[in-house]
Parts: sequence; C-alpha cells; structure tokens
Amino acid sequence: MSRRHAAEKREVLPDAKYGDRILTKFMNNLMIDGKKSVAEMIVYNALTRVEDKAKRAPVEVFHEALDNIKPSVEVRSRRVGGATYQVPVEVRPERREALAIRWLINACRARNENTMEERLAGELLDAVNGRGSAVKKREDTHKMADANKAFSHYRW
Repeated sequence: MSRRHAAEKREVLPDAKYGDRILTKFMNNLMIDGKKSVAEMIVYNALTRVEDKAKRAPVEVFHEALDNIKPSVEVRSRRVGGATYQVPVEVRPERREALAIRWLINACRARNENTMEERLAGELLDAVNGRGSAVKKREDTHKMADANKAFSHYRW
C-alpha cells in the first residue's frame, strides 16, 4: 500500500431510471464480470416488486433499508504488547454505506428464492421491517463492539 497519498474518490454517475447515486453504487457492487445491464435489470425489477408489495416509492424503501443496515460502530484489531484486542471504533460515513451495500448483497445471495430479483426484493422488505440477515449482521457487529467497550481506550 502506497504511503504517498490517498487515492482520490471517483464520483459515480446517477442511475438512469431514478437518478440516484447510491443506487448506482449498489448496482456496481452487484455486477458480476462487468455485466452492468444484467445488474440494472435485476435491481430495477426488484424495486418494481418492492413497489408492488410495499405500496411506497421504491427508492425511498431502498434508502430506508440501507439506513437500517448501516453500522455505527465496528471492532478493529489492535496489537498492544503481544496481545490482540478488538477495539470498538466509529465507522466513517462512506464506509457505513459500503458495508451496508456489501452486507445487503451477501444476504441476498445467501437467500433461497429462485431469482436474484426475488431475493433482493425480499431482503429489502425484510430490512425495512428490521429483520433479515443484513440487519442481523449489523446487530451482531454492534453487540461485538458493545462487548469490547472495555478496550475503547486503545483507540488510535
């Protein structure tokens, strides 16, 4: 890893249908082998399903689901005098968003519905209602940080 300077953040373009940058980031993370049109189709069809079931604006549901998944604290390993401690630290806003997107996609892939559209729609609806694998992942992360609160003085 270079010590000279941090990489500059690239700005993603808003998506075609809803004009949302976070939705574009989500599609880019969902994409496999550079097949963006397939990822777009999956996301748009899933959002249509969500709109039918929730009777609300799909982008609003998507953002609410992401907010329910975003962690506020996480644990990081810190070596002090030969021992490794799990130190709870605050999560930067960009990393919160990235973790939420990653956890949501992994939770969708682990579900057992037939198509990715159904999985994504189901996981989004579960996340909005405060249940589902992605929300559980956030809860587990918070519990671990809370359990290791005693080591918070090792923060750097």
